[in-house]
Amino acid sequence: MKKPVTILIALLTIAVLVSCRFVPDINFDLNNSPTSAATPRPQVTNAPPVIVDVEDIANTDLILTNLYEQVNPGVVTIIAYTSAGEGSGSGFVYDNTGHIITNYHVVEGAEVLEVAFASGLKVYATLVATDIDSDIAVIKVDVPQEELVPLPLGDSDTLKVGQMVVAIGNPYRLTSTMTLGIVSAKGRILDSLRTTEDMTSYTAGDLIQTDAAINPGNSGGPLLNLAGEVIGINRAIRTSGTTIEGEAVNSGIGYAISINIVKRVVPFLISEGKYDYPLMGISSSSTDLTLSQWELINDSVTSGVYVMSVTPGGPAEQAGLIGGNQTTELQGFYSGGDIIVAVDGIPVKVYGDLISYIFKNKSPGDVITLTILRNGQQKEVNLTLGSR
Repeated sequence: MKKPVTILIALLTIAVLVSCRFVPDINFDLNNSPTSAATPRPQVTNAPPVIVDVEDIANTDLILTNLYEQVNPGVVTIIAYTSAGEGSGSGFVYDNTGHIITNYHVVEGAEVLEVAFASGLKVYATLVATDIDSDIAVIKVDVPQEELVPLPLGDSDTLKVGQMVVAIGNPYRLTSTMTLGIVSAKGRILDSLRTTEDMTSYTAGDLIQTDAAINPGNSGGPLLNLAGEVIGINRAIRTSGTTIEGEAVNSGIGYAISINIVKRVVPFLISEGKYDYPLMGISSSSTDLTLSQWELINDSVTSGVYVMSVTPGGPAEQAGLIGGNQTTELQGFYSGGDIIVAVDGIPVKVYGDLISYIFKNKSPGDVITLTILRNGQQKEVNLTLGSR
């Protein structure tokens, strides 16, 4: 039978009320006994006790400790030596032939790569291939079979906001660090590390937002569900300024590349040395538009993907899509563009929905059907995806 423990919050409540209440002037009688001239103290209503199930806590602890012991042998530290110095990150074992996955930015410009296993073994690694768009890299080590503990890959499409997740990595070279958080959001987008000829950025899609603590050195390490399956690769954090030493301050918002993107990309990186992403040839806002912006565009909808511009000669222009071309009272913001409200019959509310769907399901040369609004009229447009 479970043995609940009763935590008497009422005692804490009383303590807080006593410590924080107004203290009136005190009059002392001849016997030095304090008497109060203030009004009587109000009656305190006891808060109900909180019941904590010890067995539930023990089970959660057991899940987390077992997860760490199971997964940590497959997580590695990566040190990249470049002409500018050295940097470090994390990675995890992908298969039993020695392939390790990490971030592109961890190994960028590396002349020598060193990998340290949780067992203490340290070896050099070779670079296999990189994906600059989603920030993925594959490296390879030659080690005894018993050192390789490939981590199981999950299904990021089944994740739900609020689900608990764990990050394991090496922040600030503090090896084998584990942090706990939740899935804060799905389908986020970031700028790709690849840029166009005019130095604008492509978009990386289908990222997982999490509040699990991620710091410099966690890059490339796994984000896991409580079953011990990798559901993402930790990539970036949103910062809120810098410390006195000039280091970025984590705002509590971290981003991980979804494992379903990884499962689509990595086999091509290993077999062909590259992965080719589909291209639409449009630009849109990475965040949802405000109501005032929607009013400048269209008075019938307040969600969808607003086409701000189309790439000259690109797939979108060839399909007949129109970007914003009419000046508005908001400087630099143009109305008159198409609004994409669905792709292949699937509704899209923001740009991240569209990019994530295409990245996970389509390749260059595939045809997608866009449902758009133009001048208040709905129509469908077939677009043949290009290549980056």
